[in-house]
Amino acid sequence: MARQPRERERGEREEREGEFVDKLVHINRVAKVVKGGRRFGFAALVVVGDQKGRVGFGHGKAREVPEAIRKATDAAKHALMRVPLREGRTLHHDVYGRHGAGKVYLRAAPPGTGIIAGGPMRAVFETLGVQDVVAKSLGSSNPYNVVRATFDALKAQDSPRSVAARRNIKVSILQARRRDTGETEASSEGA
Repeated sequence: MARQPRERERGEREEREGEFVDKLVHINRVAKVVKGGRRFGFAALVVVGDQKGRVGFGHGKAREVPEAIRKATDAAKHALMRVPLREGRTLHHDVYGRHGAGKVYLRAAPPGTGIIAGGPMRAVFETLGVQDVVAKSLGSSNPYNVVRATFDALKAQDSPRSVAARRNIKVSILQARRRDTGETEASSEGA
């Protein structure tokens, strides 16, 4: 039997089950009008992660809130994806993602910055294990679109190791090339 979740501010829920942390991002109450009145149902959006680079989100619907949350959590655990993190705390590079009218910009940040992101994006970063990131959400503020846009951006995240493997070179050569081009760009700007 699962433990009772503890409620957090702004409707966020956090629970540790084994190695996963889940956060309740949004609950929507819907009504179906029938002959005798209204029948209420609930839709839940949950983000699940291991705080070590794996994260997923899920959507669940039921007549009762706990059942909708359980369904969403199960769906999220089945849809986990791995995101490469630099030093286990931030992103490797700046990235843009979108879903529908929801657009997000994610930027890598130096140590000590913290998670500078709002609402649904913050839940994704906390469950992912990111400690330093600056994020901006534009367009739709619908939590579903914002979460999906954030996941779209995270899918585009690449580590130097994967880039080097794709190019069939060593990571040290890739980093040397990056330093060389960075120095030439900086010197041409000063001239």
